[in-house]
Amino acid sequence: MATIFRYTLRRFRGQILGWGLALSLLVLLIVGIYDSIAADMREQIEELFASYPAELMAFFGVGDMTSGMFSPEGFLSLEFFSWMPVVLGIFAVLMGSGLLASDEEQGRLDLIMAHPVSRSALFMGRLLAFVTATVGILAILWLAFLVSMNWSATLSIGAAELGGPFLSLLAVLLLFSTLALLLSMVLPSRRLAASVAGLLLVASFFVTSLARINEDLETIAKFSPLNYYQTEEAFGHFNVQWFAGLLAVAAVFSALAWWRFQRRDIRVGGEAGWKLPSLSLPFRRVAR
Repeated sequence: MATIFRYTLRRFRGQILGWGLALSLLVLLIVGIYDSIAADMREQIEELFASYPAELMAFFGVGDMTSGMFSPEGFLSLEFFSWMPVVLGIFAVLMGSGLLASDEEQGRLDLIMAHPVSRSALFMGRLLAFVTATVGILAILWLAFLVSMNWSATLSIGAAELGGPFLSLLAVLLLFSTLALLLSMVLPSRRLAASVAGLLLVASFFVTSLARINEDLETIAKFSPLNYYQTEEAFGHFNVQWFAGLLAVAAVFSALAWWRFQRRDIRVGGEAGWKLPSLSLPFRRVAR
């Protein structure tokens, strides 16, 4: 399993650096914008936001329109953490759905399994490598915030306090990535598994956000994973139960995916679709 873990993690090097460094540039931009707003533009933006309905900020998880926006925690929640489940969810869903199904559809998985390696070792090695890659991306972003805040005159949040939203984000990403992995073991193709998991992710985002505005959606939002995603409230008031609950669901999805992988026939390239039996029409004649 250790060999599979190292090999798979090497395959993730491009994704770790690409996603981590690209979003780190966004972090630098966000911290720089906060300095400009706090120094020169606060009064103008407060007047602008005063004309907006309170539901607008509630949609993005920021409580008070003005004080929530201009506090360091509220600003980072609005400008960064509120979007990350969808942005990094793309990475999680694509990598989770292709963790095994990608090689299977390209005809490589049966060749890999011809070597003396168990299915459990292959599954766990790849899953642990993916988890490590996800942690690596979030660690790069966490460090980017710490470094950029050293250059900021107005934005200052402690390292441990900043880690709260990232831990919650990690749990959400693991939940949807393992869901995509499970779907790839059940549905006939990786593309369909990624599409369904991505659709559920976007639906969860909108249901959770709209439930902050419309009380009628609160009952449905209780079943949405992003209802337990912590942004502004995670700074100093991290809910361990919500975090553990998301990880528990991810563990269940992983166990079901492992169970399904143990008992299914490995497809070769091209066997990736639902096929309907051919229909023979009674009036159709075969040409002689």
